[in-house]
Amino acid sequence: MRTGVPVSEIMTRELITLNVKDNLNEAKTIFEENSLRHIPIVSDKTIVGMLSYSDLLKVSYADVSEDDHNIETFVYDWFTIQQVMTKNLFVVSPSTTVKEVAELLAKKEFHALPVVEDGELVGIVTTTDLISYLVSQM
Repeated sequence: MRTGVPVSEIMTRELITLNVKDNLNEAKTIFEENSLRHIPIVSDKTIVGMLSYSDLLKVSYADVSEDDHNIETFVYDWFTIQQVMTKNLFVVSPSTTVKEVAELLAKKEFHALPVVEDGELVGIVTTTDLISYLVSQM
């Protein structure tokens, strides 16, 4: 396995992002239509938070059925993205090594990290990206 591989080689660059002014119903639609688990929350190109699908589930009813869609929508209207998102983020640079990212994800028990260069969001690296990279190296 190659050592010193920068995370820029495995990160996701094509990002779907939201703004703090967007709403949780929009976020839910994006999660479901794109099979995502994390959405960076940005102001211009600066990351201000991260919304995970599990964050969304925490504020919804676990037992809401298809017939109860209106209840779920009502619950999502109670909260803003800013209230639900993770705000104090760890970020990495594109030159951070895959090994360093793996260690950080394991130690902090995160599942995604924003990749930032010169204050601008340029990508996201997830545990799925890491597993795919490891599999490709075997």
